[in-house]
Amino acid sequence: MEQPVMKARSPVGQMCSVVAPASAKQPSSAPSPSNTMGPKEVELILVKEHNGVQFTTSTLVSPAGHPHGLALGPSHGHTPVPGEERETWGKKIDFLLSVIGFAVDLANVWRFPYLCYKNGGGAFLVPYLFFMVIAGMPLFYMELALGQYNREGAAGVWKICPIFKGVGFTVILISLYVGFYYNVIIAWALFYLFSSFTGELPWVHCNNTWNSPNCSDLWAFNNSLNDTHKSTPAAEYFERGVLHLQDSEGIADLGLPRWQLTSCLAVVIVVLYFSLWKGVKTSGKVVWITATMPYVVLTVLLLRGVTLPGAMDGIKAYLSVDFLRLCEPQVWIDAATQICFSLGVGFGVLIAFSSYNKFSNNCYRDAIITSSINSLTSFFSGFVIFSFLGYMSHKHSVPLDKVATDGPGLVFIIYPEAIATLPGSSVWAVIFFIMLLTLGIDSAMGGMESVITGLMDEFKFLHKHRELFTLFIVVSTFLISLFCVTNGGIYVFTLLDHFAAGTSILFGVLIEAIGIAWFYGVDRFSDDIEEMIGQRPGLYWRLCWKFVSPCFLLFMVVVSFATFNPPNYGTYTFPIWANMIGWCLAISSMTMVPLYAMYKMCTLPGKFCDRLAYAITPEHEHHLVDNGEVRRFTLQHWMVI
Repeated sequence: MEQPVMKARSPVGQMCSVVAPASAKQPSSAPSPSNTMGPKEVELILVKEHNGVQFTTSTLVSPAGHPHGLALGPSHGHTPVPGEERETWGKKIDFLLSVIGFAVDLANVWRFPYLCYKNGGGAFLVPYLFFMVIAGMPLFYMELALGQYNREGAAGVWKICPIFKGVGFTVILISLYVGFYYNVIIAWALFYLFSSFTGELPWVHCNNTWNSPNCSDLWAFNNSLNDTHKSTPAAEYFERGVLHLQDSEGIADLGLPRWQLTSCLAVVIVVLYFSLWKGVKTSGKVVWITATMPYVVLTVLLLRGVTLPGAMDGIKAYLSVDFLRLCEPQVWIDAATQICFSLGVGFGVLIAFSSYNKFSNNCYRDAIITSSINSLTSFFSGFVIFSFLGYMSHKHSVPLDKVATDGPGLVFIIYPEAIATLPGSSVWAVIFFIMLLTLGIDSAMGGMESVITGLMDEFKFLHKHRELFTLFIVVSTFLISLFCVTNGGIYVFTLLDHFAAGTSILFGVLIEAIGIAWFYGVDRFSDDIEEMIGQRPGLYWRLCWKFVSPCFLLFMVVVSFATFNPPNYGTYTFPIWANMIGWCLAISSMTMVPLYAMYKMCTLPGKFCDRLAYAITPEHEHHLVDNGEVRRFTLQHWMVI
């Protein structure tokens, strides 16, 4: 079904079936040539639908001899290529589920509940919600609006300020680096899932070939959890049965990839490929399962968990309020860090997903809904986790802090150990690891889509080869991930986890916020949003974008450097050369910002001031620079909110 529409940009960006002048926004001090009497440009929008997926084609039509072909579509953002098609989400719910599925990941289960327990229980919600309101939601909203308005990936959106395009490549690289090890977590979950289809779970006893003499049988020991020389069957299954850590002496002794984990990793890669190869018309359907299944499983596990002895003690410890902990700086730092990483800003995923939205989609409402659901999921998962941790504490007669932990150890050691004590343990194990798989898959899909969309929008010829390019990305990721499934793969995993998306992603979001709020202009950005949804962001959002969020991010970058600790795994300390590789990995993404800025300044024509003017002015306004009108060289641009 095809429907041609002649369209001009009205102030609220709604589609209409009339021919009207196309306009671009100009500084108030300099009337635009397009505002004078004479021939006007119009944009021809072709909307067609195929298999429930809408595509839009934008073609700029201008009378012969018009001096300036203003870049429209939207009115001053993306310059469409004649005949270019960009698919949109088949249904609004596809987009919402994709964003929720990406933002709600394994960290919501293994990170937030532990931080809440460690930092004063319910009192931790005070700094968490505070940072959510002043930084988390504004940045989330900013990325959704940026991608939707410009209809480009993480690099392409920087037509609004070309000198900052390097930050687009920064976030694309970070997403790629995270994919190198994040897919391995999903492979572990898949391995556990296959291992759960047995009458007796393999992490129940110490009579397996991989067990060491230090293994204490789950059913026999009582207080030995506090004994550093003892280990549980679940811990040994993870480290010796799955990872085969005993066959490696460190990161310098990796060995060959384990075929079992390699096979699981290959299955994960195949699933990712066929979820992404056709774009949002395939990924938008996959998330109906991967984004909703975790909520079903969490609810089922909670109903089972609260019936266990000791469960209420665990939940009380999770919610116990200790407001005195709010006087400790580390509590606030933990809350700020959790906000930064839990919402998924800075990976380019939100920009990529929203770029497939319809232009008039209400991204403000989407930002509020999805960020709120993410935080509520983190809070809800705490009840599930601590009901089982309370049960473990009761069963082994040890304090709760002896079993409470975070990270992979929680979901691959402590929780499987608790499940193993239940009647019908194999069924509960299958249910739990299906939840981990679905939590991980859609987050991995988001990271991959960020890379694919970002590079395809930057290198237009790739649009015709989406399937092949997607195959290239996922296969490349698979080959690098093989280092993480060797005998010493956990050391590579730890190194990547520590350096790939730590300080670098905070730096990337900081530069992104400065580029949008200061160089592009928070007033111009607000105009863009008003054009899309018909409602201008309030003063609160504009103040957050221009002052509060950049200051918050700058603080976080400084704190991340000041509190840096070298990575370690248990008692293993990484050698200096490994830390150097880690820092090179982190710096490689951050250096994209200055390197691209220098490249841009060197390739633009004219004197230094002319080059700078072109570099910090949106591409659609370069004709104004030709006339000597550089808005960013005026004080008004920097002072307006």
